[in-house]
Amino acid sequence: MGVGGTLDYLSELLGGGGSRHRSYKKKRKQFQTVELKVRMDCEGCELKVRNALSSMKGVQSVEINRKQYKVTVQGFVEPHKVVKRVQATGKKAEIWPYIPYNLVAHPYAAQTYDKKAPPGYVRKVDAVMPVPSYGGGGPGSGAAQEERLTTMFSDDNPNACSIM
Repeated sequence: MGVGGTLDYLSELLGGGGSRHRSYKKKRKQFQTVELKVRMDCEGCELKVRNALSSMKGVQSVEINRKQYKVTVQGFVEPHKVVKRVQATGKKAEIWPYIPYNLVAHPYAAQTYDKKAPPGYVRKVDAVMPVPSYGGGGPGSGAAQEERLTTMFSDDNPNACSIM
């Protein structure tokens, strides 16, 4: 126990209840932007979700894009509590699962492409795509692998794949 811990311990002993001291230890929430996907079909659904989120403690603003089923909440809130509040209205809610397709290395890969995604977005994938290494050029290197794949489908290669 360091000097600060010793002083805290002694102040709790001398202060009696110590409830005053615990209130100072409470961690303050950080300002966050929480994006959710919430299925809303009408103005009534939108109003129900907006009222539920606006009445939450710490919420600064609520923006709803019904066409994309996207709800953006800004404030001193925790994401899981925002999801719970929306689910309490009877709506299915999840953290926004999409990112702009230009931020993904392979946007049309099977894991990322999603037909239900709004235009310009693909599904967020946590798996990291392997990045080819361009150094060395040895038999097992990423550069050799990439070159083989590039020439396999090249028009200049007479033995290239012709099934198109």
